[in-house]
Amino acid sequence: MDKVQVVLDNNYRTTINARHHEFYSDSPNEGGKDTASTPEEVLLGALGSCMAMTAKMYANRKGWQLDRVEVTLSLQRFNGKDYATYNGDATFVHEVTEDIRFVGDLDADQLARLKEISHKCPVRRVLANPVFFVEPVLEG
Repeated sequence: MDKVQVVLDNNYRTTINARHHEFYSDSPNEGGKDTASTPEEVLLGALGSCMAMTAKMYANRKGWQLDRVEVTLSLQRFNGKDYATYNGDATFVHEVTEDIRFVGDLDADQLARLKEISHKCPVRRVLANPVFFVEPVLEG
């Protein structure tokens, strides 16, 4: 099970601890000081990292020469009723736009397979499938 601890103790800057690693997040507005990536940027970084690592692991297993992976992601929120291809009742929908480039001595079939495999990374699966939040009951 993956686990992180997040502490906010100064304006909007948070300290995030994962195992023995520490990183930060902050808000560029509303009292934040823009000293670190926003939470949404951290999320996109996790997704892009996972996609790149998944492709690299697959290429290594296949013995393919994958020298570099570049993933550029952007996130945009829309009102659910305004998103042309959405017919559900969610207030908001989110659109992730991706540009992924594989650098190495790879043919067209290998490139297509790496893209397909990158879309099966664990973080993308979390985002693309239902997620349930389990919370303790707060007693007053």
